[in-house]
Amino acid sequence: MAFETLTVGIEEGIGQLTLNQPDKLNPLGTNALQEIIDATAWFDEHNVPVVVISGKGRVFSAGFDLREFNSPNQDGKNGAALGKQMADAIENMNAVAIAAVHGHCVGGGVVLVGACDLRIAATNTSFSIPEVDLGIPLAWGGIPRLVREIGPAMTRELVMTCRPFTAEEAKSIGFINRVVDETELEQEALELASAVKKRPQSVIQTTKQQVRSAAEDLASTHNEWIGEILITAAGQNTEARQASQKYLEEKNKD
Repeated sequence: MAFETLTVGIEEGIGQLTLNQPDKLNPLGTNALQEIIDATAWFDEHNVPVVVISGKGRVFSAGFDLREFNSPNQDGKNGAALGKQMADAIENMNAVAIAAVHGHCVGGGVVLVGACDLRIAATNTSFSIPEVDLGIPLAWGGIPRLVREIGPAMTRELVMTCRPFTAEEAKSIGFINRVVDETELEQEALELASAVKKRPQSVIQTTKQQVRSAAEDLASTHNEWIGEILITAAGQNTEARQASQKYLEEKNKD
């Protein structure tokens, strides 16, 4: 299946979904979000048991495409709705989703990783959630997903302070399963995918559904409509647009 912002395929029964806009730092604009949703349906149609999700180039993802947020033709609402649908699609995909993360993983990229079932990060990974600095809320179901994985206190700290955190810290707080050298990231992800693939798939599916149900009881993502409203308001706010433009300019220097 052909995509503009992704490369998607199946090798030896293992699905591969790679964010493929390295020159733009793999942003999650509306086109990319829709293509991820479409890719999850494609994997389900092909009965793929496990999918490795990664990013091409020097970063995993710079998060939501702020160029769209700053466009006079965009108010952010479409991105908020699609972002939530994308995270739900990853979480509800039949296949076990394994995130293989390296470089920068920012904002919406963190939500994408949080929607995956298993997560491996390279030692050079830097996570950050800059939405508050940009004058917008963390939407896409990001807050409840973080609460599930790292608890309310750490969620408040990381979202409210916007401070970056390393792969090792992400593992210590329960967000990441494993931290490996960058040169070993791809192989470690494939070995983990192979281990899942070899197990009885009916039991794997039952386990995934059990965990998903328990996680939803712990912190539901169903009430994320409020994120769309706040992002729409922020998109119409000059100060928020200026903050996002400044953030873009600084990222382009990195």
